Amino acid sequence: MAFTLPALPYAYDALEPYIDKLTMQIHHDKHHQAYVDNLNKAIAGTPNENKTLEELVRAAGSISPAVRNNGGGHWNHTFFWDSLAPDAGGYPVGKLAEAINESFGFFDSFKEKFTAAGMTRFGSGWAWLIVKDGKLEVTSTPNQDNPLMDVAEVKGKPILGVDVWEHAYYLKYQNKRADYLAAFWNVVNWAKVEERFG
Repeated sequence: MAFTLPALPYAYDALEPYIDKLTMQIHHDKHHQAYVDNLNKAIAGTPNENKTLEELVRAAGSISPAVRNNGGGHWNHTFFWDSLAPDAGGYPVGKLAEAINESFGFFDSFKEKFTAAGMTRFGSGWAWLIVKDGKLEVTSTPNQDNPLMDVAEVKGKPILGVDVWEHAYYLKYQNKRADYLAAFWNVVNWAKVEERFG
């Protein structure tokens, strides 16, 4: 079963001025496409060929580095595109808002913790908001790992993630990861995060 690149759920320029059109084109059409292509090559003719993406990701510790890295890259980016939306941002509502307040005190405290997870992730990786044992937690992972993986330091169900690889922001923000993370809050698709929270 060959994997395919999902279309972006919005136009390349839909997240401007926060994430620019050229970054979205390169990030989606080049970087994400490369993960899909390399994953298909890595699983071709192996028992992993018929597994779902989530099955591959969950078994990261017992698959080849090529499948782990490219499978993670495909899963993470597909998740990331859906975490963003034009005319989004603001604040979560309902049960998710209550859970954030319960876990972190208040929304701004959560934002600080999430941003810190992205800022302190050395090199390339991701920051995540996850559900773990019924509670919300902030964590981060290196490279293309994610909290679903059996190798994750903190395991859980991801409901929000941000890509802190330089390819996600370098054209617009250069080395200013903090500015990119500040802009990220303007395009968070809280409706999707709430749906994932369930």
